[in-house]
Parts: sequence; C-alpha cells; structure tokens
Amino acid sequence: MDKISLEYTDNRIPVVTERIEGTISAGFLVAVRTGSRDEGKEIGGISHLLEHVVFRGTKNRTSLQISKEIEGAGGEMNAFTSKEMTAFYGITLKDTSNIAKELVADICVNPLISENDVELEKKIVLQEISMWENDPESYIHKLFAETLWKGHELSQNEAGEVDVVSKLTHLDLREYFEDRYKRPNIAVIACGSVDSDDVKVWTEDNFEDVGSGKEIRRGPPVRTGSAYKVYPRKGDHTYTGMGFHAYPADHPDRAALRLLTAILGAGMSSRLFQSVREEKALVYSIYGMIDQNSDAGSMAFYMSSTEENAMAAITTSADVLREIRNEGLHKGELDRARNLIKGATARKMESTDSRMYRLTKTFMLTGKAEPFVNDLNALDHVTEEDIMRVAEDVISSKKLNIAVYGKRTKELSKMSLDQMDL
Repeated sequence: MDKISLEYTDNRIPVVTERIEGTISAGFLVAVRTGSRDEGKEIGGISHLLEHVVFRGTKNRTSLQISKEIEGAGGEMNAFTSKEMTAFYGITLKDTSNIAKELVADICVNPLISENDVELEKKIVLQEISMWENDPESYIHKLFAETLWKGHELSQNEAGEVDVVSKLTHLDLREYFEDRYKRPNIAVIACGSVDSDDVKVWTEDNFEDVGSGKEIRRGPPVRTGSAYKVYPRKGDHTYTGMGFHAYPADHPDRAALRLLTAILGAGMSSRLFQSVREEKALVYSIYGMIDQNSDAGSMAFYMSSTEENAMAAITTSADVLREIRNEGLHKGELDRARNLIKGATARKMESTDSRMYRLTKTFMLTGKAEPFVNDLNALDHVTEEDIMRVAEDVISSKKLNIAVYGKRTKELSKMSLDQMDL
C-alpha cells in the first residue's frame, strides 16, 4: 500500500516521502522556499538563472560528468522555478537511486557558480526569455498575472526581464545562494521505490550542516479589485486572459473552485468551449486554469482569436460566466466535471515525477503531506450548492481582470469592465 510520511531532522528540515508500491523508479527532490515573488526588482529572474547555473558544475563534477552519471543510472535530472519555490530533482531506477541522491545533493550544496558558467548560462536563459516572449499562447499568462497582481510581488514572472537578467553577475548569484539555500528554507521530498528512514539519513548526511540563511517573509496581496489592460502586439491574432481573484492553496473551497473552473473551461464539453468556439466560432482555443499560491489565487480563462473576433469572444465569455452564476448548473454537469478531473488526475499520478511534483507543490504551499486520493475524495464531497456559493463569491465585476495581447482596436479601446455586467 502507498504510504506518505513527514518527519523532521534535528535541525527541523522537513523530509517527506511517498512510497509507491510496485514502482521500479525512485525520485529525490530538494525544494528551496524562494521564487520570483521573493526577488527585488533589481535581481528579478535570479532564482531561475541560479536554477540553471547549478547544473553547470560543482566542486566535484563537471556538467558533462553529471549528465553521464545520471543517464548511466537510467535516470534524468531537472529543476523548476515558480513564484514561491525552486526545486531540483533526480529520478532513476530504484537499483541506481544512490546516484540520484548523490547528484542532487552535490548540485544543491556544492555548485561552483563561476563567472564563466554564469555568463554562459545567461546567454541560454536570455534565449529562453526571447522564445517565451515570442510564444503569445504562453506570454499572455505573464501579462494576465501583471494585470491581476499589479504592484505586488506575485506579478513578477519567473524568467525575469532581459535588461535585469543580463546584468546579474556570479557574485549576485553566490550571495543569493548563500542567503536562501539554507535552513529553514530547505525541504526534501522523495517518491517511488523509496524508504523514509533512508531518505531521512540522506537528508541528515547532506543538508543538516548547511547552516542558517535568510528566512523568507511574505505579505499577501491586499489588492483584490478589477483591472483591464491592452498590451499592444503586431499581427492580427489576439490573446486574452480573463479571470478573477480567488482562493489560496489551502482554502476550504479549493475543490469547489476546481470543479467550477472545469465546468466552465475544461475539455470540449465545457460551457466556454461550446458557447464561444463551437456555437459561434469566435476563438481557436479557450480553456480555464486556477493558480493557487500560499496566500492568494485566481481563476482565469484564456482564449486566442482573430482581431475582429476578440471583443465578441470576451463578451460571449462574460455571458457564459453570468449565466452559471445566476442560473446554476445543468443536469449531470457536476458529475461530468468531477469524473473529468478525477480521470486526468489518476492518469497523471501514475508517474513518479508527477507524483513528486504534486507532493512538493502541496507541501511547500500548505505545509501538508497528503496522498493525492485526498484530492479526489474532496471532489466527491462538493455539492451543487458549494459550486454556486463559490460562483457567487468569485464571479464578480469587482474581481474581474482582463488582459488583452493584440491590436488596440476601437472596440477594445472603448471597452470597460462595466460592460461585462457580472
């Protein structure tokens, strides 16, 4: 039977393990409680850049040696940066798991962060930023976050801005590393064919003596109002983010919010897909997402359309949102959305890396270490009344934010949020 445990070392480093019976892979991850929201504007993007640089080499290995060792063990190493954490992990066969543990510990404790490595990796990261900025389907998420969280650290994107990242030096990264990659900001997560006692010993041997660093302190956003902004873009295609301030990761109504978002924007049977794309052909794509942080969250819908359809797509989406809030659910709609989410979750959780990512995100945002079946059980307990209570609370003109990435047409220039009548 799968089992999750949460223990602490003597120096209070949390060690979370999820043993997955029947798997022949093992994953080990070190999460650091620092991300884009924890950066000053003068060092924006430093967490993401540092995430890249540590793979360039350590006191013990070159980047090529790291690659050869992990691949020779039948595994892979990777990392990710979010608004509230940076994480590094290795996944191998269970029989070669010591290689994963050794390499993850090495890059997290002994990175060189040399001047040459930082300058080389900056070139790669700057190309990544350029590629991202030229992918409007992804870039609209950045613009929507800036509109939604304007003036707060949550508006800062993970990659950073070109002019800031290009000025960062190896000394900046070393200072940031020494400040943040210490207790109490470190947590260890392991999934797959792992043993909790073994993971704890590995944690104690490698991280117990890293020392104390700067404890991250955050303030929740106080701005929960509405905003509308058009970000000019060349070309006749328009990308729109449209959504609301909602709930943080540990909110009691997070399952109901998840289901409401699915009913509106998940899959081809969702209301927005049917109304905006299938019935009126106003968009090429339209989908919903929730974004949950430790102290704030959002429910948003993203769509892409031609320039001439952008305004109609927005107003039709508003009609759909208004209808569900005022008139309630259709017969069978809740059960269909519930099964859609449960099926997608179950399929995703069959992989060690997905299970480890989910456990890391849940623990770092809420401090809880719970199996994914708890998420499924929470969905089972949501009623139509719960959905309608959340819809009434979240879907409101007072919380509506819209970001448009496209030409500033006359229609879009004149548009106001009052027109949405939510």
